[in-house]
Amino acid sequence: MKIENNILRHYLKNVYFITGTAYAGKSTMVKMLSERYGLVCCGENYHSRVSDTVASPDKQPDIYWLNNLTDWKEFVLRSPAEYERWIFSVAREAAGFEVAELISLSKDNKVIADTNIPLDILREITDYRHVAVLLSPQSLSVDRFFDREDPEKRFLLDVINRCPDPEAAMENYKEGLKLINSQKHYDEYAGSGFFTLVRPDDGKDTREEVCQRLAAHFGLSS
Repeated sequence: MKIENNILRHYLKNVYFITGTAYAGKSTMVKMLSERYGLVCCGENYHSRVSDTVASPDKQPDIYWLNNLTDWKEFVLRSPAEYERWIFSVAREAAGFEVAELISLSKDNKVIADTNIPLDILREITDYRHVAVLLSPQSLSVDRFFDREDPEKRFLLDVINRCPDPEAAMENYKEGLKLINSQKHYDEYAGSGFFTLVRPDDGKDTREEVCQRLAAHFGLSS
């Protein structure tokens, strides 16, 4: 069965999407906007509660791959090119789970989501006023990737530190991050046609300014 895009647009009319590169402030803005404007907050990987259980090896092989892990060292020690391929494949496989979850949550509520739904799909299922792209320089998205206290980053850092050669493992993992946050992918986001904000690498706290600009873009503020 295929659900036409005009139907999905109707059922996603209460959803606002934030996407972009790592360390651009996506999670922070989703949290701030949800608290300030009473939105349902869908943080990073919000769909995984369902997708990790429901994914099948024939329909979602890259999501299902995690079920075959015998040691998380396999995750961080993959080649950078394989890690890049896997990340973007998982985002596409997870899009259906995200859309289903968002339709369910947004029936009677406005929802804001930190999403990895690919840009081409977002163009089909929503519109300009419901999407924002946040970008950061590669120096931030790679070098400061682990400068956060969220459980997922702490877990991966612990896995890397338990590898036989932690320094080599970290270098390998960062090479993958460089590919994922490469100029090529940055340009895809920057040229998406969606509302875009770039995080400067100057150390200034711009959270309040960015939150206000996003609220205005989404039509949340008066």
